[in-house]
Amino acid sequence: MIKSVLIFNQLGKPRLLKFYTQLDTHTQQQILRSIHAQISKRPDTLCNFVENTQSLDNSNTRIIYRHYATLYFVFVTDLSESELGILDLIQVFVESLDRVFENVCELDLIFHFDEVHYVLSEVVSAGMV
Repeated sequence: MIKSVLIFNQLGKPRLLKFYTQLDTHTQQQILRSIHAQISKRPDTLCNFVENTQSLDNSNTRIIYRHYATLYFVFVTDLSESELGILDLIQVFVESLDRVFENVCELDLIFHFDEVHYVLSEVVSAGMV
């Protein structure tokens, strides 16, 4: 199950936060900061999976991400999800955004956040693909 979808830039500014479990705002911000700190310092030559992270309450979580230009697309899942399947899902999500916005950029995510949420809700429903 997908626990959350995060999109943030290289500075850690959130562009999309979607949590499929009930969390208060303070916890969501802590998770975002922790994930950004872990992912942003990783070189591009390392794999796109981070397992058993300290940022989340459960030890059975996995962070799967892709770095496109200035944005990080991050999916936080449990261990039952396939890493390659989620990477493919990220690719499909980015391609869908690219079709909607015709060469998507960070400003599209800022000014058209409602359309981004709509595309995400079409791809992921209640944490399930």
